[in-house]
Amino acid sequence: MPTTEPNGRSLRVVLYNPRSNVASKRIVPFSLLAIGAVLEGEFEYEIVDGNATPDPDAVLRAALDAGVTVFGMTVMPGPQLEDAFERTRALKTAAPQAIVIWGGYFPTEHAEACLGGEWVDFAIRGHGEFTALSLLRALSSGRDPRAEGTPGLAFRRADGTVALGEVARVPDIEALPEFPFHRIEMAAYPRATFLGKRTLGYHSSYGCPFLCNFCGVVSLARGRWNAQSAARVERNLRRYRDEWEVDAVEFYDNNFFTHEERCADIAARIAPLGFSWWGEGRIDTLLKFKDKTWESMAKSGLRMIFLGAESGSAEALARMDKGGVLTPQMTLELAARMRAFGVVPEFSFVLGNPPDPAADIECTLTFVKQVKEKHPEAEIILYQYTPVPVAGELLEAASGKGFAFPKTLDEWTSPSWREVSRRRSDRLPWIDAGQRRRIRNFERVLNAYHPTSTDPTLTGWRRAVLRAASGWRYRLSVYEAPYELRALQKLFRYQRPETAGF
Repeated sequence: MPTTEPNGRSLRVVLYNPRSNVASKRIVPFSLLAIGAVLEGEFEYEIVDGNATPDPDAVLRAALDAGVTVFGMTVMPGPQLEDAFERTRALKTAAPQAIVIWGGYFPTEHAEACLGGEWVDFAIRGHGEFTALSLLRALSSGRDPRAEGTPGLAFRRADGTVALGEVARVPDIEALPEFPFHRIEMAAYPRATFLGKRTLGYHSSYGCPFLCNFCGVVSLARGRWNAQSAARVERNLRRYRDEWEVDAVEFYDNNFFTHEERCADIAARIAPLGFSWWGEGRIDTLLKFKDKTWESMAKSGLRMIFLGAESGSAEALARMDKGGVLTPQMTLELAARMRAFGVVPEFSFVLGNPPDPAADIECTLTFVKQVKEKHPEAEIILYQYTPVPVAGELLEAASGKGFAFPKTLDEWTSPSWREVSRRRSDRLPWIDAGQRRRIRNFERVLNAYHPTSTDPTLTGWRRAVLRAASGWRYRLSVYEAPYELRALQKLFRYQRPETAGF
């Protein structure tokens, strides 16, 4: 921690959103808006979005020159982590006295790695609104925040060891101030998607009440969920339409469909606004929704739901802590039900799960084709299993094969780990090259025979060519060496659903 600390009202803050691999699809930095909302009127701050700023280095250097003393960053594993580390090193090299605070998924799960070197001064674990406010109040008054026992705050002790505060709880989001949209250039964020010409994201709830042991949300929320009222959602989305001419909304909630009555209320309220919309949910939860609720949601503009189907194997689902709650048959049932209401499911699957990745892969590839029979328009997203630091059978099996998380930020941002964080690594010890190749070849055949509907550049004749060229492979389950499909997809600049969509 710096020896020179800011005092009193002179403290100035920059909240930085690191660049991601979807910089061309700017996403409103809600995590920083949430922090900014509780700082309004008490601290001088600005939000800098790396995805909306041509030269973040120049902006951050200018902030230093202007006397900014504290830099907060929201950090997720992957490209955001790499950018955050690069900017942090540049800041601390130029101004060692600057205070750098990291919050978000990565510091929540790996605070020791964040604080193990000389770069990051404080890490916030869990939802950071009140932790950040308490930390800044202590710094502003000249108090030592390390002595205050603030929930969610992690830091280096004088002896170099790391103190991990308990993970901050999910707050009552309805009681929090409104997002300070005036702090960013909102007009820069709406974009064209298959949903609409001006699509914008919104965050209406925090957390998830479930504890799946392969999901990073567990570390952040600890099984808690809290939501804005339907009236507040309606009020803000009406503002979206009236001020920024938004015609489509992506709900970024970890689990938007947790509460049926709230979903029905929101649908009824936003139906007159004329939006198309998308959200994330759970298969078992949505199967319990009444037909009347489905009808209301579809009428209000619901077009697609992202769902974690995860596996075609009941045994694998049990190892994920979804056994007894989710079964493959439930996925098929929901696919058929959503087709009846004209809503497209976006199913994600995690393949190559230990201890028997080969069997897991074959079971799920076969199952994906069954899903397509129930709902041909269903989007399919395939990932290789990559561990998260949540205790359970999957992590134990991976660790037994020699897997271990990096210990330092240098290791986390190394080229070898970069592919792991993107779930496409060739270096996972429980899955061999042939198995990885089989997944990628199947994905290429699948995406040719059932092209994504989320890529607006994929015209009708191009879809027809891809389907004709891949038909025999798909019907006969011949996935090896699909060179002709690779050439066509490159020619047509085909984007996979996870990159073309949300």
